Amino acid sequence: MPISTSSLVATLVAHPDRPGVTDTVIDETAQALGHETRPAVLARGIAVDLVFEASEDPAVIQDRLRHALAPAPVDVVVQPLAGRKKKLFLADMDSTMIEQECIDELADFVGLKGEVATITERAMRGEIAFEPALRERVALLKGLPLKVVDDIIEQRITLTSGGRALVRTMRANGAYTCLVSGGFTVFTGPISGMVGFDEHRSNRLIVENEHLAGRVEEPILGREAKLSTLHELRERLRLSPTESLAVGDGANDLAMLSEAGLGVAFHAKPAVAAAAHARLDHADLTALLYVQGYRAEDFVLDG
Repeated sequence: MPISTSSLVATLVAHPDRPGVTDTVIDETAQALGHETRPAVLARGIAVDLVFEASEDPAVIQDRLRHALAPAPVDVVVQPLAGRKKKLFLADMDSTMIEQECIDELADFVGLKGEVATITERAMRGEIAFEPALRERVALLKGLPLKVVDDIIEQRITLTSGGRALVRTMRANGAYTCLVSGGFTVFTGPISGMVGFDEHRSNRLIVENEHLAGRVEEPILGREAKLSTLHELRERLRLSPTESLAVGDGANDLAMLSEAGLGVAFHAKPAVAAAAHARLDHADLTALLYVQGYRAEDFVLDG
């Protein structure tokens, strides 16, 4: 039977290290939906699709299901079934594709991690504007040897679980991927290569005699620049607005998340999680493959 244009899909996802999509959770979701549906297992215990017909706003259904499933460590994303596989992927770096905030790690080398981290947290929550907050933090790094960047990447930076599989699988299926960060090219360059992105965009630290000058090149890549990157790549690739996926955790990601076909808040600040199309509070980054309909056996894990 042909699927009508009102077909929606609710994807339940748990962290692969903590499989929580049990039969009970699936049954409770079906009951909360109030629609007949047949589950399609994407990864046993980790991800399941429930396809159903409804005229209700997917965001309203999604919130209802999320509250119905609490406190189970399971995320739920509800969206139209048609067009769920995306052809453009934009991702934030700090606390999204990696588990750290690079500027906070730089600050640790001058004994100012606590002070800088406080500013970072306020900026990511949207309590203060991103651009002046970045200038203020970079100024505190003046005189730091550039070589510490290599030490930080080697010793302190960890890739977020599932990120490499996410990017490599999407690229293997024809999607274009871009790491777009309010951080710095000295980090996004190596990290984008480690993960496998097609390209990276971020801010440039000014360096004098192999030491940080305490300044960043203008204009600063922040909220509006991330949005502009989405528009530019979408136009260059001749994609419709619905064919893009974006992920981030901070206030400077919100415009990009709102404009993407699917904007996902990943373990995000409360205001960001509330405003995004979807939120992931429990799962790792492979959830972004499951919500596109990929099965675990479809993942590209190497190469």
